[in-house]
Amino acid sequence: MDQRELTREIMAIAKKAGEAIMDIYNNADLSNVVDYKADDSPLTLADKASENVIKPELERLVTKYPILSEEGRNIAYEEREGWTKFWLVDPLDGTKEFIKRNGQFTVNIALIDESYPVMGVIYVPATGVFYIGDNTGAMKVIDGEEIAIKVNNKSQERIAVRSASHASPEEDELLKTYQVKDSISVGSSLKFCMVAEGQADIYYRHGPTMEWDTGAGQAILEAAGGKVFKGNTEKERFDYNKENLLNGSFLCLGF
Repeated sequence: MDQRELTREIMAIAKKAGEAIMDIYNNADLSNVVDYKADDSPLTLADKASENVIKPELERLVTKYPILSEEGRNIAYEEREGWTKFWLVDPLDGTKEFIKRNGQFTVNIALIDESYPVMGVIYVPATGVFYIGDNTGAMKVIDGEEIAIKVNNKSQERIAVRSASHASPEEDELLKTYQVKDSISVGSSLKFCMVAEGQADIYYRHGPTMEWDTGAGQAILEAAGGKVFKGNTEKERFDYNKENLLNGSFLCLGF
């Protein structure tokens, strides 16, 4: 199976998971759901419904790799430290956006190879839009139409994309050094996608995230010509399968 064929298989899985999420999103009462996951909340049900689609579907693929997901966060490091290739999955990214019903939540599936993402699929269930990235390039897929995407490579008057829920003063300070003239706000892993398709040029995240929040987005951004670095400097590429799955800060550049 070639790379793009595998990517299409993952797209089909993400879409099926998105349908399970939307069934709950469209029919459950979210008015009393808070931004943490209670065992019986619609948010948790949506997470689990998506996970229950993705995991068995990945296990059915001809090419089999271990799976690390938000729902399987308790896999011991001693078990996974030897993994050379594995699936990194966030069955529902953007919990606050899900609760707010603004549609800015995603299904994220990435393939990690030797600590770095080599393929990523982000599916937006509320709109049916895909963002994909692999070694053949990056695409946005709308109603089956594949549109090649790439970063802007702007040298001035840059636009930053910022979290709809997690802004920080540290972001303000860093963005001043990159000739940012404006900013846009969006939820979930869509921030990576905005840089990948040239709607924004820089995304800096100071606050904590988990590995499954970022793997697919990094794959797509890098396939579109962008870069993702550790911390707030352009020194070290962001990597995965750390002993502690909590991410530090990171810097995404589209130039």
